[in-house]
Amino acid sequence: MEYSQFYEEYGEPFVGRKKKRVQEFLKSMELQYDEGVEYTVNLVTQDGEIAATGSLQHNVLKCVAVDDRYQGMGLSSRVVTLLMNRAMEKGSSHLFVFTKPKNIAMFSDLGFFPIIKTNDVLFMENTRDGIRNYVESLERPSKEVQTVGAIVANCNPFTNGHRYLIETAASQCDVLHLFVLSEDRSTFPAKVRYELVKKGVQGLDNVILHKTSDYLISSAVFPTYFIKEQSRAEEINCELDLRIFCEYFAKELGISKRFVGTEPFCQVTSAYNRVMKKICGEYGIEVVEIPRKKQNDVEISASKVRACMKAGDYESIREIVPPTTMEFLLSDEGKKIAEKLAQQD
Repeated sequence: MEYSQFYEEYGEPFVGRKKKRVQEFLKSMELQYDEGVEYTVNLVTQDGEIAATGSLQHNVLKCVAVDDRYQGMGLSSRVVTLLMNRAMEKGSSHLFVFTKPKNIAMFSDLGFFPIIKTNDVLFMENTRDGIRNYVESLERPSKEVQTVGAIVANCNPFTNGHRYLIETAASQCDVLHLFVLSEDRSTFPAKVRYELVKKGVQGLDNVILHKTSDYLISSAVFPTYFIKEQSRAEEINCELDLRIFCEYFAKELGISKRFVGTEPFCQVTSAYNRVMKKICGEYGIEVVEIPRKKQNDVEISASKVRACMKAGDYESIREIVPPTTMEFLLSDEGKKIAEKLAQQD
């Protein structure tokens, strides 16, 4: 069969029987369909069989696979090119791909450069030294310091608990790098979360605030779709993220301590903290767990704030957030977020 005899199918994304067809094809390739994909392209034979497929989620290429019978015909290049063109049309020029380590040559030929590789996952981007240039651009202290710490947090929204964690960590460092997640998949938009943190840490002069960009803790791009052992998926995701932090952020910024709050509520975060101790230990980075701040003998959490917003209980919220967060929650923008929460199941 010639290259030109394959025709293209597009889905935004596929649904129903067409989606099931993609799922079954990926399963035959020992891949999992990722429910987060936003766009899929198939290359199909004249008999209607999928020969190759690939998907896009924002600026991340996912679920790229070619039937073994059609290897060596340039189908992977064609799929990736179509996906890249789609991403460009949507305004995304900086692209990423998660793939199996054995595929490094194929994606290198397509203009991607490795960021990090584990036994299970290869993470690449289409910008040479993109991550190095980003980390080098981050603000750092103007003079040499001894102890440098870091916190990576979502702050959805910023609470007195976050302030306590940051304040406690800052007291144990000469400089504390505070990374606020840039991914826009939380109840509060990334821009709002960043501004609330910025206002909430005022007065802590040794705290340097950063955005994570696409490089730290991005649930949209965690590559569970090709992890055969799904029971290990979360652990593998955590390892990938933590090695990126240690190899690039910690080395460049001289970070020797990473601070986290104890996690009694979220099993995923609790598991992440356990893996963090193991991976960071390999790089000589100490993980310091700080007990959560309590209000009336109950740990303060952002999830509690969101639950109270949904219930309209702003008096309870007032007890666990700083005035700057409270001011936003009572604003028109904050009320719109509360209305969306109230409409959710």
